[in-house]
Amino acid sequence: MFVIVERNLIIAILKLTKGGATSHELINKQAKIPSEDAQKLLQKMQDDGLVYVREDAIELESAQRLKLAVRALSLGGDIEQVASFLSWQEFEEMADLALAENGYSVRRNLRFKHAGRKWEIDVVGCRKPLAICIDCKHWHHSLRPSAIKEIVKEQIKRTKALAEALPNPTIRIECAKWERVKFIPVVLSLMQGAAKFYEKVPVVSVLQLQDFVNGLPAYSHMIYQMAKTREESLSLGHDF
Repeated sequence: MFVIVERNLIIAILKLTKGGATSHELINKQAKIPSEDAQKLLQKMQDDGLVYVREDAIELESAQRLKLAVRALSLGGDIEQVASFLSWQEFEEMADLALAENGYSVRRNLRFKHAGRKWEIDVVGCRKPLAICIDCKHWHHSLRPSAIKEIVKEQIKRTKALAEALPNPTIRIECAKWERVKFIPVVLSLMQGAAKFYEKVPVVSVLQLQDFVNGLPAYSHMIYQMAKTREESLSLGHDF
C-alpha cells in the first residue's frame, strides 16, 4: 500500500511541476492521498534532495524530476504515463550538465548539412580526443531489441555524417579545430534496457550518464567509434 501511495505522489508531482512550481494543495488533490501522508513523504524526498519544499509550493529542478521519474518506474509506474510528464529539454539538460562537469565543451541541437541532406544531433560534447554524439530518446513505451538496434544504427549514421562533414567552417564545435578526433555515438534513455550496448554503441540511462562520461576515456577503445585526422581519413570502429 505504501508503495502505491509513494508512486501516486511522485506521479502527481511530475505532472503538476512540468510547467514550474506547484502547491501542496494541488499535489494532495491530484495524488488522492491524505495530507499528513503527503507531507511525510515530501519531507523524506526533500531530505533525499529530490524536491524543494517551500511553505506554499513544491519546486523541482530537471535533475530532480528525472530522478523522481526513475523512482516512479521502479515502484511500478507506467513508462508511457511517466515519460509523458518529461520534456526533451530535460534530457538534453542532463546530458549537457554531465558532459560539462567532466570538462567537455557542449553544443546542443547541432544542425549541419552533408551528402545532400540535413542532419541533427541532440548533444555533442568535445574533450580531446573525444567527441561524444548523444541522441536523447524520450521513449513513451518499452522497445523491442530490434527497434533499439534501428535507433542505434540511425545514431551511427548521424555521427558518421558529422565526422565526414568536418572540417567545415559552418559547423562550429570545438573538435573541428583538432588534428585528430574520436567520434563516439551514444543513445540516452530514461531507463536502462536489457543490454547496455547494441552494435557496440552504448545505450545509457540518464541517471548513469555522469558515471559513463567520467569513465569513458579509460574504455573508449572497446566501443564503436570513428577516428578522423586533419587529413580527413575516416576509420570506423577502431582506435587511433
